[in-house]
Amino acid sequence: MSSTAETGEISDQLTNLAAPLSAATITVRVIKSFEYRTEKSLVLHALDLEHMTVGDLKERVRNAVKTESGWKPYRTVQLDTLKLYTKAHGAKTTNLIINLDHDEWILDDDSAILASLGFENETEVSFFNRELYEAFKKDPTTKW
Repeated sequence: MSSTAETGEISDQLTNLAAPLSAATITVRVIKSFEYRTEKSLVLHALDLEHMTVGDLKERVRNAVKTESGWKPYRTVQLDTLKLYTKAHGAKTTNLIINLDHDEWILDDDSAILASLGFENETEVSFFNRELYEAFKKDPTTKW
């Protein structure tokens, strides 16, 4: 039987179920400034969410920021905290770069396996400096 790509048909399968947990795609919103809404998204493909830990993901993103072109403005930010932004087909916040509610979605345990935290294909997370986040929560004023 032909695949949907070969036949041109549109699949009705949800995108979060389209790839196995061992080959997922996630988007990481690397945040430089909350006030100025400065962020850049890093799309990571073929991640094994059943074995990758929070610490592994942090290190992978830090390495991309350090070595890949286009990330120079982000190299001065001390990135130390991941927070779930949304899952595929989930509701998104009105804040364009991070959800300020649900602090329980902050991923504090670097040894936790991503799949055990509910990560699936098309999950989006924010990666930022915790001190800057806490200051912005106290005064969520945006600047231009």
